[in-house]
Amino acid sequence: MHLAAYHFAGDPDALKAGYDRLTATFPPGEIELNVCVLTAEGITVLDACPTQADFEAFSTGPQFAEALAAAGLPAPRVEAMGSVAAFAGTAFAATTNA
Repeated sequence: MHLAAYHFAGDPDALKAGYDRLTATFPPGEIELNVCVLTAEGITVLDACPTQADFEAFSTGPQFAEALAAAGLPAPRVEAMGSVAAFAGTAFAATTNA
């Protein structure tokens, strides 16, 4: 699994709403690992793709750019992080920003 960070600059609440619109377009079970973090500068989305090649094709492809625009999100600064060696934790669905 290859992890990347997508940094979106702007109002965190507006960007989070765009993130919600974007992720609602993905079929159930398609997202392997995706985390949206509210920051002082906007949001950072941590996303995993099966391979680095999949990440490169996805992050630079026209479908991704079109999906971002349709969700009202600006183009992000994309940061390739590397291969996921391990992870731990319990999946959860946050209902508030608290």
